[in-house]
Amino acid sequence: EGLHAYGVTAHRHVPEIEQGLAEVAGGEDVTISFTPHLMPMSRGMLCTSYVNMAEGTSVDDLRAHLSQRYADEPFVIVTDAGVSPQTRHVRGSNYCVIGVFADRIPGRAIVLSVIDNVCKGASGQALQNMNLVMGFEETTGLMMQPLFP
Repeated sequence: EGLHAYGVTAHRHVPEIEQGLAEVAGGEDVTISFTPHLMPMSRGMLCTSYVNMAEGTSVDDLRAHLSQRYADEPFVIVTDAGVSPQTRHVRGSNYCVIGVFADRIPGRAIVLSVIDNVCKGASGQALQNMNLVMGFEETTGLMMQPLFP
């Protein structure tokens, strides 16, 4: 009931996503396809990304790299193999949960991520950034369950 794609072929966030990915890729140009979908729910976002991996890289390597990269991040969780993140896992939180899966296409991975866009969206990110800039504990004010709706 009411599920639809928007920003097809020209979403406003594509340039900033490509810029961030290019920085991670060591300055190489990165081109993505990005089509978000809206569904009738009050909070939560699920992103499905398809990643072409470097030759010789496995899905387990990618999961291990992400786990290591985010090990010290208080609001990022990389799931164990085979565990699919769900929006209900992050409801009312500032967390991002990431799952990595092998695609049926060789050399490609599927990365799923979920956030509560009301908390982890602009407001939660603003508070998290303020905490860092002001020298407060990064998690201050972000570990509760502010649920409405």
